[in-house]
Amino acid sequence: MSDEVVDSNPYSRLMALQRMGIVTNYQAIRQKTVAVVGMGGVGSVAAEMLTRCGVGRLLMYDYDTVELANMNRLFFRPDQAGMTKTAAAAATLTGINPDVALEAFTMNITTLAGFEAFKRSLSDGAGRSRVDLVLSCVDNYEARMTINQVCLELSQAWMESGVSEDAVSGHIQTILPGTTACFACVPPLVVASGIDERTLKREGVCAASLPTTMGIVAGLLVQNSLKYLLEFGSVTRYLGYSSLTDFFPTLDIKPSPGCPSGLEEGLDDLLSQLSALQ
Repeated sequence: MSDEVVDSNPYSRLMALQRMGIVTNYQAIRQKTVAVVGMGGVGSVAAEMLTRCGVGRLLMYDYDTVELANMNRLFFRPDQAGMTKTAAAAATLTGINPDVALEAFTMNITTLAGFEAFKRSLSDGAGRSRVDLVLSCVDNYEARMTINQVCLELSQAWMESGVSEDAVSGHIQTILPGTTACFACVPPLVVASGIDERTLKREGVCAASLPTTMGIVAGLLVQNSLKYLLEFGSVTRYLGYSSLTDFFPTLDIKPSPGCPSGLEEGLDDLLSQLSALQ
């Protein structure tokens, strides 16, 4: 990774972060492996950002195919309709930066077989994780809980992200097993309230989707990923975003005693902090 300032060097402006004292060793990004789970509106954009930043290896997971209904979002093209999202992403990202090693996994991680396959794909074969960071860009509780469980078993750092059904707010959360609250400590409000999430996704009904909100959440997610991977700045524990008021609350969520079964205290802690911010 050269820091030569010439028009033909795709890394010169990234290496400038090192010359300006922001990052001690930007070239370390070439030794990092990141897994992006969910190649939808947030995940595909996050994967593109990481590719442009020169991450060494990128693992991508999704079970779905590209549809024309996805075109209001960023990244995918109409001519890719019908392709698996992972294959379409790999083709596009290879063209953007061939230096990045890409691994595409088309799987549903919420099935029993998918859970085991997902865990194996992250493992080095000796019970340890082979990745430096996992980014959760999925849109359902079951998938998030699967990622949470696998990362707990592998002691794997990960970041969770989400966009609201009305498309005007979102959040990111950093989860460090043994240090921070895990995802089970603070379930999403739709689950805590007892609503069956599947009733929100039925034939003929779809959630709203704004490429602007997804782009902002993806940017916040990758910005904090870079800070974590390259050890600069401060990595946020929880950052919310409301586009209606341009409100960015930050929170520090406590782990629940007896986690993962003790959900109520973590949720109460989150709600109390949100109330204090209003």
